[in-house]
Amino acid sequence: MKLASIDIGSNAARLLIAEIKSPTDYSKLNLLRIPLQLGFDVFETGKISPEKTETFVKTMQVFKELMEIYKVQDYRICATSAMRDASNSAEVAAMIETETGLKIEIISGDEEASILYENHVSSNLNDEPFQAFVDVGGGSTEITLYGNQQLIQKHSFNVGTIRVLNDHSSDFEWHQMKEFCKKYLKTERFQLIGSGGNINKIFSMSKNKDGQPVSLNYIKKIHSILEPLTLEERIHQYNLREDRANVIVPALHIYMHIMKWGSCDQIFVPKIGLADAIVKKLYADKYM
Repeated sequence: MKLASIDIGSNAARLLIAEIKSPTDYSKLNLLRIPLQLGFDVFETGKISPEKTETFVKTMQVFKELMEIYKVQDYRICATSAMRDASNSAEVAAMIETETGLKIEIISGDEEASILYENHVSSNLNDEPFQAFVDVGGGSTEITLYGNQQLIQKHSFNVGTIRVLNDHSSDFEWHQMKEFCKKYLKTERFQLIGSGGNINKIFSMSKNKDGQPVSLNYIKKIHSILEPLTLEERIHQYNLREDRANVIVPALHIYMHIMKWGSCDQIFVPKIGLADAIVKKLYADKYM
């Protein structure tokens, strides 16, 4: 069965087309990432601009055509922080549905965290009794804590890479995240698990083997190297895409603080993102 998911994030939109024969027989056929960067509009002005809306519609038209070419049988589209915050998100979603026939769901931070966790469970990554799942996006950071496969606590904070880059994350949100980490992460020895494009890139830069964690010391080191560099220097010296080079330092900054506040000296990176989680949940909910 061919299924697709579209993740409309604050920094990029991702289309994943996968063939799924069973919960354990899963293969990616295509993964396309478009740097829409909706958050640069939304966190500055509170809405999606006409120019960005036009690009958004064109992106969704391309995604629809690819799904048709691959003969996708079903799909799910989820939008996260930027669309949650945009005052005209319903209007933009309605326009896209009119133009392309594709229906966008704007999901809450809690639902985003739950979808990611369920995917980790289905991927057999729940081998430790206490786990903390951290997803740092462009507009928000989701932290979900589990003990013995039972939910302990979860929260979505409006602290994301684009917000930090443009100084649109409030002191209140930072304080809330700090108190959350100190209150919950320190109560047990949590295995920290990260997801999202930035932590995946950080992992690949570390040259660690799959399954090996990234240390807090490495995150501090790479932050100290990248922070003083210009955007162009990051792109050329570390082979980063422009939109990744722009947000990777704020991402490192967020991870450093979470790990420090939670007394976590390492983080595991299974290279699974929201698009993977959405398509697997679609299969589990409708076809199992």
